[in-house]
Order: sequence, then structure tokens, then C-alpha cells
Amino acid sequence: MRPRIRKTVMVIHVITSVALLGEVWGLVVLNTAAVLTKDTDLAHAAYRLMPNLIFAGGIPLSLTALATGIALGLTSHWGLFRHYWVTVKLGLLVAVICVGIFLFDPEGMAAATAGDAPVPGARGWGQITALGTQIAMLVTATTLSVFKPRRKLR
Repeated sequence: MRPRIRKTVMVIHVITSVALLGEVWGLVVLNTAAVLTKDTDLAHAAYRLMPNLIFAGGIPLSLTALATGIALGLTSHWGLFRHYWVTVKLGLLVAVICVGIFLFDPEGMAAATAGDAPVPGARGWGQITALGTQIAMLVTATTLSVFKPRRKLR
């Protein structure tokens, strides 16, 4: 990849990765507000807003970060499976996507809070835990990007 194109792809990768972290943080804030409030209308509205963030931000950002990360890994001296930090970053991003697909359920929570129903306590905190796990994985990936441990897989 030519240097100018590589730098452009790197900028897109960094921007989308940081934006994904911000999007997940926004979901943490909305979900926590929904769980802690006594106002069932507010909780329901928060859960109804979350899919908009996911479909407008989370999905395109995570897929763009994944695509640009793979492109950078395949076209740079770092490689995808040469240095363990690159492989771990790839695994963490795939895990973030999987947690979003399989564990986070704002539509179910919106349905559960419809008609002035209170937020299901354990289920609401489970949703916050899933998001917190995503935050931890994204922060770990960012840390690996900055420190780039030199140990090689092969």
C-alpha cells in the first residue's frame, strides 16, 4: 500500500475505533440511566433510542474498524498474525462485535419496559455488564495500539 493511502486508512481506522468507544460509552450512560431511574417513561425512551445508536453508529463503526484493521495488518510489516498485539486486537474487536450481537438486547429491554413496566433489575444490570465488557475490550485494544509490545507469535 502506498504511504499516502496507508496513512488515510490508518486515520480512518483510528477515528472509527475511537468513535466506537464513544458510541459504546453512550450506550452505557443510557442503559445506566434507564436502570437507575424511577421514571418508567424515561427508561423506555432510553431503550428505544439505543437501537438508533447501534445501527447508525455501532455497526458501521465496528465493521469499518475491522475492515481497516485487517487491511492495515495485511499490508504492513506488523502483519495480522506476526505480532501478538495485532492478533489480540483483532480478536478483541471480533469479541466486541459478538457481545453486541449475542448479549446486548435493547429491543428486548424496550419491550420489557413498555406500558409503564419497571426495568427488570438483573436483566438491566446484565445489559450494563455486557457494555462494560465491550468498553474494557476496546480500551485494551487501544492500549495495545499505543504500546505495541514487541513479542512475536512467529
